[in-house]
Amino acid sequence: MLEISSLIIFAGALLVASGSPGPSVAALVARVLARGYRDILPFLAALWIGELIWLSFAVLGLSAIANSFHLLFTIIKYVGVVYLLYLAWKMWHAPVDVDAEAIPDTKSGVRMFIAGMTVTMGNPKIMLFYMALVPTVIDLASVSLFGWFELSVALMVVLVAVDLTWVFMASRLRHLIRSRRAMKIANRTSATVMAGAAVAIASR
Repeated sequence: MLEISSLIIFAGALLVASGSPGPSVAALVARVLARGYRDILPFLAALWIGELIWLSFAVLGLSAIANSFHLLFTIIKYVGVVYLLYLAWKMWHAPVDVDAEAIPDTKSGVRMFIAGMTVTMGNPKIMLFYMALVPTVIDLASVSLFGWFELSVALMVVLVAVDLTWVFMASRLRHLIRSRRAMKIANRTSATVMAGAAVAIASR
């Protein structure tokens, strides 16, 4: 079993990352703003499954690297830190317009699921974030199958809570979400938090 403190740190960092505006959140919010929330479940399920796949790849791949190539492991860590800082910079300067066509205008569950998987699996931010985060809070050499299960449960709890919150906000506060000023404030707050996370990771 993983230490409770490690799971809490992982969940907290994931909460910050998943709550920050990015391609997945932008697509989700845009779809709800444009078409409502009633047919959004297949898209959400794809987002959650996609992130679970990336987490699994990160844990399995980095466990082997950490055991055999400590230098490479350290390099990957700092590459991830640099990338997080780059994301923070991009987020600070991100456009504030919401693209209503970010995902298909369709009620087909299959197409919505495929769209969600495309958004998640095609986003290098997700994989690199896990590669930068997981090794700093989890002893990869000791992660067992049950440890992976614990991380997966924590991941699902956080993502479900965050994404449903975005859906609720987008459906109830459409005028606020559409406001350029509100999006600018959200982007710059998230950029600051992301940069702080990068500094914290580098210092571990």
